[in-house]
Amino acid sequence: MKIVSFGDVHMATRNLARMDEVLRDTDLIIASGDLTNFGGVDDARKVIDEVRRACPRVLALAGNLDQPEVFPWLEEEGISLHGRGIVLDGVGIFGCGGSNVTPFRTPSEFTEEEIAETLRRGYEQVCAVRPLLMVCHTPPYDTKCDRIVSGKPVGSPAARKFIEEVKPDVCISGHIHESAATDRIGPTVVLNAGPFKGGGYIVVETKDKSLDARLEFL
Repeated sequence: MKIVSFGDVHMATRNLARMDEVLRDTDLIIASGDLTNFGGVDDARKVIDEVRRACPRVLALAGNLDQPEVFPWLEEEGISLHGRGIVLDGVGIFGCGGSNVTPFRTPSEFTEEEIAETLRRGYEQVCAVRPLLMVCHTPPYDTKCDRIVSGKPVGSPAARKFIEEVKPDVCISGHIHESAATDRIGPTVVLNAGPFKGGGYIVVETKDKSLDARLEFL
């Protein structure tokens, strides 16, 4: 199976038109959060419709800049990963949307306890499956994927603790635009593609019973 993931779309879907070759043999797209710019269901639907035209099989998270109403809408569409686990082609996929608490009081923020509980809820639905793919809009704390311009790490300690405990094969994150990067927490590969308008995306492919993940740019 080939999975392509990107996030921090913020309504800017134009780069999909440049991904014909990348998406030609893609089995699943995962949109990892911040579909909109402070938008609700109408804006989120526009983004998801564009993504579905590129690849009909889609899973998604709402991010911290999506209004809370986007979370239940994604559930109604049957594509939400927030607190949900799903097995596709032998891969267990689970996730958590929104972000940890920021100074900016964005629409969809969660406490560290809520992030931990949401990840746990999704993981329990796929815990017997390997390989495991974790999708968390907020990157785990203290990696190359969660540093703001000053260099300060601002990711989620709860997400990091969860990775250290569960050891998913891959963690896809986003949220921090200036930290497009790849890193590791133990055996787990952690990736942040940065904002989609910047051309970053992640490719995850199954290799026997493992996952190969890499960061690419258009």
